[in-house]
Amino acid sequence: MLEAFLPFIGLIIFGNIENLILASQGVVQGVDIKVLGGLSIIVVIMWLVIGTVATEVAIEYSSYITFIGGLAIVILGIQAIYQAVKNIHAKKMGENHG
Repeated sequence: MLEAFLPFIGLIIFGNIENLILASQGVVQGVDIKVLGGLSIIVVIMWLVIGTVATEVAIEYSSYITFIGGLAIVILGIQAIYQAVKNIHAKKMGENHG
């Protein structure tokens, strides 16, 4: 059974990284950690169900799905870093003027 998921191993790894990136973006934006954690768990469970049900249909497109997922994670990572650096600069400017 595990063999069916092997083409998606990259996406599984990328998905975990994406979850961490989105969580860090939420923390940077000041989102309630309990709400963020709860929503994160719900989304992970949804993806688990979708992945389990749709694996047979999506297996022929696994390389495309992995590429798109990886690209989305790179874009989200750049966005998260940009927002974090922007917030760091804003805090430093506030400290210098305050």
